[in-house]
Amino acid sequence: MLALGVGAALIASVLFNVGIVLQAIDARGEEKSLGLRLGLLGRLLRRPRWLVGFALGLIGIGPQVVAYSNAPFVVVQPMLSVGLLIVLALGEYMLDERVGPNEIVGVLAIIAGVLLVAWGAPSHNEVHRGWGAVIGVVGGLSAAALAPLVLRRTRFDSGMFIVVAAGCGFGATNIATKLFGDDVNLGHDVNAAVWAVVGLGMGVAATLTNMTAFQRRTATTVVPISTAVQTFLPIVLEPLFLRERWSSAAFDGVPLLAGLVVALVGSVLITRSQRTGRRRGLSSVSSRARGRRP
Repeated sequence: MLALGVGAALIASVLFNVGIVLQAIDARGEEKSLGLRLGLLGRLLRRPRWLVGFALGLIGIGPQVVAYSNAPFVVVQPMLSVGLLIVLALGEYMLDERVGPNEIVGVLAIIAGVLLVAWGAPSHNEVHRGWGAVIGVVGGLSAAALAPLVLRRTRFDSGMFIVVAAGCGFGATNIATKLFGDDVNLGHDVNAAVWAVVGLGMGVAATLTNMTAFQRRTATTVVPISTAVQTFLPIVLEPLFLRERWSSAAFDGVPLLAGLVVALVGSVLITRSQRTGRRRGLSSVSSRARGRRP
């Protein structure tokens, strides 16, 4: 069963990351004036390649569920993160982006960080601390995710700000999805409906900011950083709304803390390498995409 779980996780990772690269190609081919506007999603929904990428992401949910059902969390999470290496390879050959030692080491550090966090995270009893704490966590992440829409065309409107906001949006979606599942299991239908709406809304917002991020920064920056944010923030914030058993953390939480630090170092390496000299993919791919339009 472990082999089945590992295999399913790798398949899911391939589907997720190939899909997001296909979406990135079309997203950066759209006019930058559409950034952070729903019109951008409207245009992308008419692009067959973007829809294929979106479909691959949806299909990937199936093997992801199989993976979690047949392998430990500590095994599945790193396997899902391995797909970031696919983004580096496709970024080099499909998106015309330069992938150097910093990008490779940075992604490997993020994968290692995921492994350490998955191993060292404490168990929890799934009991919520209270509605105030739950709403505060989801509300905070949602506010961070929506901030670029409010601050559009201000001095805060930067590419990295949008990348992090996209990660926060997907993190809020993940937490809302978990709360939705909890309430369904408890028979709290009204609460479940509320979390479903929140999850759907944040999913749309996160997709919009993520597609805009592809217009501003290279995919080999956007995907690893947003993945790190949406992976680690829910883990860090989980004790604020779930009653964690911190005594069960491996080695008194040292692996958990080390994983967060290693992933942060990896993210910094990727960010620092993606300066103006490494952004030739944005202009070249955009030009080719526009040139192919009728």
